[in-house]
Amino acid sequence: MRAAFPNRSYGLPVGGTKADVEKFTVAQVKNYYQNYYSPDNATLVVTGDFATEPVLKAVKNTFGKVPKRAKQDKEIPKPNSISSPTSSKKQPIVLKEPGSASLLHTVYPLPDVNHPDVPAIDVMDAILTGGRSSRLYQAAVETGLASSVGASAAEQIEPGWYEITATAAPGKELGKIAEVIQASLSQLQQKPVSPEELNRAKTQLLAIFVLSNQDITSQATQLGYNQTVAGDYRYVERYLNAIAKVTSADIQRVAKTYLTPAKQTIGFFAPTLPDGKPGSSTGASGRTVENFSPGEPVDPAELAKYLPPATSATAPSKQPLPEQFALANGMQVLLLPDRSVPTVNLSGQIAAGSGFDNEQKAGLASFVAGNLMNGTKTKNALTLAQTLEDRGASLEFSASREGVSIGGSGLSANLPIIVQTLADVVQNATFPTEQLELSRQQALTGLKVQLDDPRSLGRRAFQQAIYPENHPFHSFPTEDSLKSITRDDLARFYKEHYRPDITTLALVGDFEPKQVKALLNQAFGKWQATGKAPILNFPQVGLPKTTTRLEKVIPGKAESVTYIGYSGISRKDPRYYAVTVLNQILGGDTLSSRLGTEVRDRQGLTYGIYSAFAAGINPGPFLIQMQTSPGDANKAIASTTALLKQLREQGVTEAELNAAKRSITNSYPVDLANPGDIASIILDNSIYGLSQTELREFPTKIEAVSMTQLQQAIQELIKPENLVIVTVGPGDIVPKS
Repeated sequence: MRAAFPNRSYGLPVGGTKADVEKFTVAQVKNYYQNYYSPDNATLVVTGDFATEPVLKAVKNTFGKVPKRAKQDKEIPKPNSISSPTSSKKQPIVLKEPGSASLLHTVYPLPDVNHPDVPAIDVMDAILTGGRSSRLYQAAVETGLASSVGASAAEQIEPGWYEITATAAPGKELGKIAEVIQASLSQLQQKPVSPEELNRAKTQLLAIFVLSNQDITSQATQLGYNQTVAGDYRYVERYLNAIAKVTSADIQRVAKTYLTPAKQTIGFFAPTLPDGKPGSSTGASGRTVENFSPGEPVDPAELAKYLPPATSATAPSKQPLPEQFALANGMQVLLLPDRSVPTVNLSGQIAAGSGFDNEQKAGLASFVAGNLMNGTKTKNALTLAQTLEDRGASLEFSASREGVSIGGSGLSANLPIIVQTLADVVQNATFPTEQLELSRQQALTGLKVQLDDPRSLGRRAFQQAIYPENHPFHSFPTEDSLKSITRDDLARFYKEHYRPDITTLALVGDFEPKQVKALLNQAFGKWQATGKAPILNFPQVGLPKTTTRLEKVIPGKAESVTYIGYSGISRKDPRYYAVTVLNQILGGDTLSSRLGTEVRDRQGLTYGIYSAFAAGINPGPFLIQMQTSPGDANKAIASTTALLKQLREQGVTEAELNAAKRSITNSYPVDLANPGDIASIILDNSIYGLSQTELREFPTKIEAVSMTQLQQAIQELIKPENLVIVTVGPGDIVPKS
């Protein structure tokens, strides 16, 4: 970015470089605050369920008293023209560092958001990268050159950029991928796109806009972007009207104008560790060189002095409940009509997750899920993709430990297409060999990236340290296991585990339930199960007898990531609601939790820390994750451990309890304002074996958590002497003394 925009700040980190931050003075910070934190430089957006007049009155009373700030120095000039192109194509910038996958990154300057070419640029982008049927995907990924390809247009107040990224498949050259991408761009410039491509791209953009603005939070974000970036909160109306008018000639024109080799800046990342294997692994005791005494927890009452009076959440009893029923073949269905927007959201799960993988075939469940859309008895992969993408709809599958997740969305008129495609792939998938090999190469590349990422490698090592080899949560894919999986393995797993009697679908959106029932019966009526469904054995997992400390080394990394925890509880555990409140206090929010205020704010040892209880059908881990500089990892671990001891010995305050409950219950209605989130919530409630009334009762159960229940959960579930601690970074983290 610095090479492409030498006169702009685009190539600099938003948080500043270390050298810059260390030199900041109080006067500089105050000057920046005085210049930019002013009401004439601010936009307030309010969306949701409220009466307009009282809200406007409250806004005027609160913000009307804030005066404009006097500027301390001159405004930074804002250029309004894109960078001038060079006279000839630039040579690639090659970066060689420790890493895993080979990466390509290409940048082209673009005009600002209000330029009349922006709608045509976005349609062009959809033609190039809008799904599996897009030009770059077909040219780079389907040919086996790249494991992934993507692009995006950054359109903002100042001139922006168009970037194309690609990850090379194992053994493939970045130069060849660059040639193929350039050939696709040249074809776009020289030959008009087909009416089918043009209509598909426009339909996708319209559907994306509607689907991404179903909830009040996204609507507020959209309005804020329109006003602050485009200077007009109704900008999107002009934008969508312009999208509809884009022609094939417009696509050719903007491709010729902006995507020329002369304006291109291209970079190659060439890893110096091509195998993507981490360096060494060490174990050590939990001993650390510092002793930390945490400060007193922040009193919510002190913060409340600076905030408006707290109000209670919207009454949950108004929330409609889904209708639940079973098809004749045993498939469970939940339907919840919501006609607020013309969309449909589908969430589902099939109990065919990676818990069924063994060590030798780890990755099999993910292979099956990832290959479902690669062909059926009547449609090949491209036909399946175009069937959905022509309508701006989506359907995806991914394997987790406890099941295969199904996610689908689209405009309400396209619900039949989504359901029929889903029914086809779960009953008639054929797993073509050539597509299996492509997905294998993608998985191998993904594995290299994961093993080179401190977060991914840390979570893998943490989980394997908690769960024994005979536990379904222990296995992770390896290069050997991915290479050993055959098409016969996929076909066998598919036949054994994809069954209607272990499948649950949740649909939320603009539909008539009677018509949807008929549609589901027609689509899934012939899907039958034979025999008993496979089941998993989950052995009980105890705590480690003492603290266990592990270190994984990835050379060349600038940060260390640490996981701390042990096996936790399931979702149906009666302590779940007390644990949810406890976690909110401990680390549910980096900015307001004990971990955040102590380890991040007071001591400055981490730039991100949180805690979570991964409570599923079966007990998942309790974990704390944090990112630190390598030199601060031990201090942050010692501080976190001391805080857990303080929590166990001193408990929490009544003010903390009430503030945590209020935070959880007040945010819950916001979750319910998103139809996609509702579909996920009612699905989870069903597969966890909870009543459908949980959708309404969850806030009440949180409010009912008592101090006694909370303190009991602390004593039973916070064990600072029995921790598994895994740190991944550049090395020399565990003290040698």
